[in-house]
Amino acid sequence: MINITGLSKNDPAPGETPVAMLEVEGLNHRFGSGPDAHAAVRDLTFTVSAGQLACIVGPSGCGKSTLLRCIAGLIKPTGGKVRLHGDEVQGVPADLAVVFQDYSRSLFPWLTVAGNVEFPLRSLGIGKEERRRRVEEALGWVGLAGSQRKFPWQLSGGMQQRVSIARALASRPALLLMDEPFASVDAQTRFELEDLLRTVQREQGSTVLLVTHDIDESVYLADRVLVLSSSPATIVADLPVDLPAERDQITTRESAEFVALRGEVARLLQKRAA
Repeated sequence: MINITGLSKNDPAPGETPVAMLEVEGLNHRFGSGPDAHAAVRDLTFTVSAGQLACIVGPSGCGKSTLLRCIAGLIKPTGGKVRLHGDEVQGVPADLAVVFQDYSRSLFPWLTVAGNVEFPLRSLGIGKEERRRRVEEALGWVGLAGSQRKFPWQLSGGMQQRVSIARALASRPALLLMDEPFASVDAQTRFELEDLLRTVQREQGSTVLLVTHDIDESVYLADRVLVLSSSPATIVADLPVDLPAERDQITTRESAEFVALRGEVARLLQKRAA
């Protein structure tokens, strides 16, 4: 397992106020209209600081993915505002990337690993040499430096998801959104990908908002955990994760602090589901 040490490049100095990378203010979203309308998200307000890894956890069907799509500019919310580094989101921001759960559908099977990572860089108008440099760098971050010429169908599920993460990171996003990115892999691969994400996030100072329904995953990964209610989604609690920056899958998960926070999140979810 990978151990993570040190501070993120974007961690504020002692006494310094964290810079808000993402601001969600009074967000509401309804599907349909009239008496048959379905409210998916209700009056959500929160911020994510630059360099922070925040997790959103909630019951299945509570509106987590709808929230993420509103933040990404993929759907226009019924009410409220989303701001990325102070600019209101209207459409998909160029400096935002998303990693979805279904890695098998997010990669182009006819492109090599390098081609998949390079593909979105072309639309950003980045020159050939810079694209090549970013591809090599991003694949190195996720441990796939020797797999550039392979095709997705030649890789395991975990390796394909690494390609998806590399593609997202290569664009240098101001905000990386992840929608249950490890839900479709086996337990051991999930642990490896969780540690990979924490390593890259800390080293690169990335700002990450990750959605999951897995309580353990949210506590292990996050600097803070946002707990959502059942649909329509509202924020039940915003919990800081007071765990060491250096974490591993065995020692951290067995610690009293981890067990206590996991229990608190579980109680909050169970209470709201009752």
